[in-house]
Amino acid sequence: MDYERPNVETIKCVVVGDNAVGKTRLICARACNATLTQYQLLATHVPTVWAIDQYRVCQEVLERSRDVVDDVSVSLRLWDTFGDHHKDRRFAYGRSDVVVLCFSIANPNSLYHVKTMWYPEIKHFCPRAPVILVGCQLDLRYADLEAVNRARRPLARPIKYNEILPPERGREVAKELGVPYYETSVVAQFGVKDVFDNAIRAALISRRHLQFWKSHLRNVQRSLLQAPFLPPKPPPPIITVPPPPTTTEEHPGRLLEDPLCSDVILVLQEKQRIFAHKIYLATSSSKFYDLFILDARSEETERPARATALSGREMLMRAASFDVCESPDEGDRANLRACTSDGTLRDSEGGRRGRLLSTWSRAFVSIQEELVDDPVTYSPRPMTVVHMDQSMQLGPFRAVLRYLYTGQLDEHEKELMHIAHIAELLEVFDLRMMVANILNNEAFMNQEITKAFHVRRTNRVKECLAKGTFSDVVFKLDDGTIMAHKPLLISSCDWMAAMFGGPFVESCTKEVLFPNTTRSCMRAVLEYLYTGRFCSRTDLDAMELIVLANRLCLPHLVALTELYTVTVLMEAAMMGADIDGDVLLYLEMAQFHCAQQLTGWCLHHICTNYNSVCRKFPRDMKATSTDNQDYFEKHRWPPVWFLKEDDHYQRARKERDKEDFLYQRRQTSP
Repeated sequence: MDYERPNVETIKCVVVGDNAVGKTRLICARACNATLTQYQLLATHVPTVWAIDQYRVCQEVLERSRDVVDDVSVSLRLWDTFGDHHKDRRFAYGRSDVVVLCFSIANPNSLYHVKTMWYPEIKHFCPRAPVILVGCQLDLRYADLEAVNRARRPLARPIKYNEILPPERGREVAKELGVPYYETSVVAQFGVKDVFDNAIRAALISRRHLQFWKSHLRNVQRSLLQAPFLPPKPPPPIITVPPPPTTTEEHPGRLLEDPLCSDVILVLQEKQRIFAHKIYLATSSSKFYDLFILDARSEETERPARATALSGREMLMRAASFDVCESPDEGDRANLRACTSDGTLRDSEGGRRGRLLSTWSRAFVSIQEELVDDPVTYSPRPMTVVHMDQSMQLGPFRAVLRYLYTGQLDEHEKELMHIAHIAELLEVFDLRMMVANILNNEAFMNQEITKAFHVRRTNRVKECLAKGTFSDVVFKLDDGTIMAHKPLLISSCDWMAAMFGGPFVESCTKEVLFPNTTRSCMRAVLEYLYTGRFCSRTDLDAMELIVLANRLCLPHLVALTELYTVTVLMEAAMMGADIDGDVLLYLEMAQFHCAQQLTGWCLHHICTNYNSVCRKFPRDMKATSTDNQDYFEKHRWPPVWFLKEDDHYQRARKERDKEDFLYQRRQTSP
């Protein structure tokens, strides 16, 4: 056979140890170059039931068994064994050149059995064979044991944190037995080559003492030191943003049915009254926007004139013409009103009552301001009353209103032609197109129209927020005021809906005091409530926004702010800025205000930069809470055990170099 050729040293290596410590996986990693994930290793375990050299059955494995160590050609024969203590393994030990004794760093009993059972057995059956002590499953030292235990077999014993053996425990046993010690991880592919190369060296050195005439064995080195394994830096936690709690159509549609804070009444055929909201109508229809803007401008221009108004009798005498109008509030009784040359209706006392609109638009007849009982609170307050064209019917008009609020049209609507007629009068051309699609059996195209509708309305809402157009509430903040719109706030925030729709003072006042809040922070919240998106600002304080979002019970906004904060910090770090101090500050505030994801990210950053953070901020690190300090000690990177191992490795390497120097000096001296 190939391993019996001259100048090729055949090495029989026997691997022993307790059950499930990783013997078979270690051999597969060397002989078959098998690479498995941690989940694959934990979820399956096939115990070895026979001790045999079973890894030379194919050409690929045979090729991998050949190796060159210290200029010596070697053919390695690997023997796997079962871990049952009571079974007989004497045929496996026969003529063995080296024994690899394995234990698991996650199983203290397996290390205890190394001294009490395995090493005496090895010395009994092959007393001259050198032994290599190997700690397997190194990856469990830095793994998430909770996830590991979930992935393990159902009947497997769970692994506990206090059972993970530090490197010095294995090294102490190895020193006590007088054997080299190595650690391996099949998952990380660490130490596999070190174990078998040094096992080969140990076997060749033992053979050199017996076969001293073999000159090619003179340069074989003694077992080399193993550098400690630095576990990979854990990846930063991913900031996840959950989906918004509800869709953008649900709340506006509900607000149409339950008109909280309505400020406009739409009158159909002088009988039916529909309560609505200016901000929704104006941002969805340019015709309504022009109407309300025209009404607002007329109020501003008539205010000075109203202050110097003449008596009602003199006003009637100077009127250019008269118009008899029917008032819905007074039944069928005719009411004589004056109509000035600009189309403005006035009452008998000379006050402004309305404006004729038939010459301006076919959709509207008149607009006026009246004192009306609120449909929810039943308290009287001024509202804008708009008389619609007589051709508009209640059912189709409600369908049009639902489109203006939600951007959707039910394809099962029966009076589609009436809806198209109203859309034509209001110049809502997208709605007319949706009706045409339904009639042509192409209703699937309406989804794109709805998307475009929301984009346009979002832009118009942002414009109204910036200019304060159609606002009905003013928030008094620490550094000023900001105007807002109650309907939009009610439909997008339950906290606002409770405040403005419940029995609170804020529901009937136009000014709301908001302490401990700045304009930039409140504007960011309003932009989120109006558009459903997070809009970053240069003057925005992220932690202040998280505090306000928690006050308003907006977890989605909290997650968006956490993502924004982490993104800003990471971008600053990529630009070379020192963010350690900011992260320490964010950590304390995030924990206090229950920003869990930001807390996790800050803890990860401090742990992965623990040494540098401690050097720069020693007092701040000592001032952190006990829980944080315990977390840092447990998750710091590099871990404490690695630092100790690296220090031990550096000392041992210096001693080894010194010994090698003295040995070479003795060899060269006469």
